[in-house]
Amino acid sequence: MVAGTQVVGILGGMGPAAGADFVRLFVQACAQQMRARGELVRDQSFPEHWLAQVPVPDRTDALASADRNGAHQPLEPMLQALGRLAALGSRAVAIACNTAHAWHASLQERFPQVELLHMARETAQQLAGQGATSVALMATEGTYRVRLYEQALAEAGLGCHVPLADERQTIMRGIFDGVKAGNMSLAEQCFSEVALRLAERHGPVTIIMGCTEVPLGLQGSAAVAGLDLVDPAQVLAAALARRAYGARSGSGT
Repeated sequence: MVAGTQVVGILGGMGPAAGADFVRLFVQACAQQMRARGELVRDQSFPEHWLAQVPVPDRTDALASADRNGAHQPLEPMLQALGRLAALGSRAVAIACNTAHAWHASLQERFPQVELLHMARETAQQLAGQGATSVALMATEGTYRVRLYEQALAEAGLGCHVPLADERQTIMRGIFDGVKAGNMSLAEQCFSEVALRLAERHGPVTIIMGCTEVPLGLQGSAAVAGLDLVDPAQVLAAALARRAYGARSGSGT
């Protein structure tokens, strides 16, 4: 292990493309940490980090189900993966899925020795620190159902605009028929449509891309070039990098 760093982990697989992209964001954030410290960016200076890509049942479907103890529930495979990351020495872990944070409390309770970062809280704290007062949210039905971001944003003193019912369905289509199915043009079409409608309705508001598939579908999209988009996965990756280099949330180094 690199001196002055600690082992960290990434709980992925929800979906695998989002987990793999989170590693890219984490590596970028680590390089930024090195530069901020005045250090050379070298292969040997990156912290030890582990990615657990495990098959996890659909989080939105699970939250919509009355059978919260059924075999299709995500908690058990996430617990097993978090246990493997802890056994590998991970001191802090990031979950590369927004909706999966509905089980954050249960996961953290089972592994108190690991700091399990919270994507929505990290994002809300960053936006509040930048002076934001209200935002709009693009997310899955499951994320809306448990009010994951609404609660975190309210705790940070921020208001939250959410899409209309038909717009939520368009987001879900972009996630499942678009990114998860490998149809990125459809994903871009769906996500950009909703983002533009939110901006038209609420003005120049910051839009949180509250599902890890949304930034993947909007990468390089000219349609949303003028909008203020925030990627919580990028915020979370930076927070994990700070932990890896021994700093706490909110610290720039």
